[in-house]
Amino acid sequence: MKKGQVKIIGGQWRGRKLSFPTIPGLRPTPNRIRETLFNWLNPILIGADCLDLFAGSGALGFEALSRGAKSATFIEQSPILTHYLKAQIEQLAAVPKAKVYHATYPFRASRLFEATPPPAFNLIFLDPPFFKNLIELACTWLLQENLLLPETIIYMETESPVSALTLPKNWKISHSKKSGRVNYGLAKITH
Repeated sequence: MKKGQVKIIGGQWRGRKLSFPTIPGLRPTPNRIRETLFNWLNPILIGADCLDLFAGSGALGFEALSRGAKSATFIEQSPILTHYLKAQIEQLAAVPKAKVYHATYPFRASRLFEATPPPAFNLIFLDPPFFKNLIELACTWLLQENLLLPETIIYMETESPVSALTLPKNWKISHSKKSGRVNYGLAKITH
C-alpha cells in the first residue's frame, strides 16, 4: 500500500515524520495551515484534552500532544488507519496520553468510551472528508453526546467558508482563514 507522510512542526516531536497509508479521501492538514492553527491555539494548548473526531493521519492530535496537550483521543472509521494510529502512538511513546478508537460517525459516545457520562474535551478537531456536509452535523452531535466543556474550542476544516456554516447557538467564530481550497477556523462556546 502506498504511504504518505506529514511532519510534526512544533514541540517535543518537532521534525518527526508520521507515515501513514494513503487511502481515498484522506487529506492531512497541510503544514502551513497547522502552523497557523497552533499559533491560534497556543494560549490554551498546554494541558488540553483533545478529541480528533475524524483522525485520519492523526496530524492534528499528534501535533497537539507534541506541543503540550494533556491527552488526545483519536477516532477513526478506517480499520487500516486505526491500526496505523495505534502503531504511531507506540512509536512516539505516547501511550498514557493518547487513545485510539475505531468507530463510524455518528456513534453513541457512552458505548464507545464505555463510560457514563463519556469524557468531555476542551479542544475538538473536526476535519471530516470534504463534500459530505459533516461539520454542522458533527457540531450538533458533539452537543447531544455531552462531549464539550463550557469553554471548549472547536477547530473546523471544510471546503466551504467557515462563516457560512450554521453552528449551534452560543458558538462564535473567533478565527477563520482560507488556504487554497481549504477553509478553516475556530469556534468558541460563549455564554
